[in-house]
Amino acid sequence: MNRDTLKQIMIDQKTIYLDNPFITRHYPLEENVNYCFVGIRRTGKSYIMYQQIKQLLQTGVPLSQIVYVNFEDERLLEMTSDDLNTILEIGLELSGTENRPYLFLDEIQNITGWEKFVRRIADMKYKINITGSNSKMLSREIASTLGGRFVIMHVYPYSFSEYLIANGKEKDYLDTISTSDKADVLASYNEYITYGAFPELVGIKNKRMFLSNIYQTVYLGDIITRNKVTNDFAIKLVLKKIAESITKPLSFSRLANIVKSAGTSLGKQTIINYVSYMTDSYLIFALTNYAAKLVKKETSPKYYFMDTGLLGLMLLDCKSAQLENLVAIELIRRYGTENVFYFENNVEIDFYVPSEKLAIQVSMQILDDIDTRERETREFVKLRNFIPDSKCVIITSSEEASLTCGGILISVIPAWKWLLESPEIPAK
Repeated sequence: MNRDTLKQIMIDQKTIYLDNPFITRHYPLEENVNYCFVGIRRTGKSYIMYQQIKQLLQTGVPLSQIVYVNFEDERLLEMTSDDLNTILEIGLELSGTENRPYLFLDEIQNITGWEKFVRRIADMKYKINITGSNSKMLSREIASTLGGRFVIMHVYPYSFSEYLIANGKEKDYLDTISTSDKADVLASYNEYITYGAFPELVGIKNKRMFLSNIYQTVYLGDIITRNKVTNDFAIKLVLKKIAESITKPLSFSRLANIVKSAGTSLGKQTIINYVSYMTDSYLIFALTNYAAKLVKKETSPKYYFMDTGLLGLMLLDCKSAQLENLVAIELIRRYGTENVFYFENNVEIDFYVPSEKLAIQVSMQILDDIDTRERETREFVKLRNFIPDSKCVIITSSEEASLTCGGILISVIPAWKWLLESPEIPAK
């Protein structure tokens, strides 16, 4: 790639992080650590790097030492790994040979072979941060190449507290609040669960249209184009059936049968490939059964969308599904996907976090529905046979209470309050 053209692009892109207002995200970042930020597109990975850049500028690092390159720029489409070193050369030229530049490389997975360059730069003790929107960045082979030189940070759409702050609502809604304050936080919560929490969604009136654009970017770009899928109708049908099966374990064989009943026949391996494309793009994620044997764990997971707004695009009546999906997102934000499970072994528990001995059931309402209350609480009693000292919680749409069943104390808490009560601990 022409060196002068690349230099001009790098200079042009400075306006992206200099002129872009942002809300500080709740991610604890250390100064002397190289980070690899990963997550679904438009979830705010770039903004965290802008946050880092502005902090550097505030501490006196000159702008000339900042090197930011966004590889989504259409002018960089023909760039190859051989051109990456030119970025470092231009950075040294702009910052002065005595001042090492700080490198921020955005959506670097677009450049084939990027990992060897990044490792070499890290080995040379440059401060470098990267982002990517494809989980193949974290494959065993690439992780081995990076060799522990980066801390992996998963970036999610706004937490509810971040969402409130972004909308100018910074009150402590967990304290004693007025009727109007409660109405205010409930209205925000309803919008949050319905349309999701992509940062750019704040302030946009036609949120559904914006969500559709994000979906098309992920679906067409990261799934269809990247993986050279020719049968786009079939993969769209698979995704629709996954959405319809939210809250239920779903094996590849069962998914193939569901798709077949809809009039499309797909082989099991094709189904496996399609689902892997969806998880690679962070559109969906899977939770496994804590009580199952290893093979069963991997073949019958429960799938959830990375954002409740995206799930809402797939379904018509989805309030209950969105509530459970919201809890799933918040749990992996706090504890990491590898530390959150469901529990099914003659017992059906929606979520289980072993490190906290935390068992969670999700239900729109239980206090006025005797059958639902008995069903949900009875599962906690059964769980006692496996894990006798679990902390038991039922998360509802709006209800709050303390229940006792079979000698077990069960906390019933509305989702909005649960989202705000627990600490902000992003999973690494």
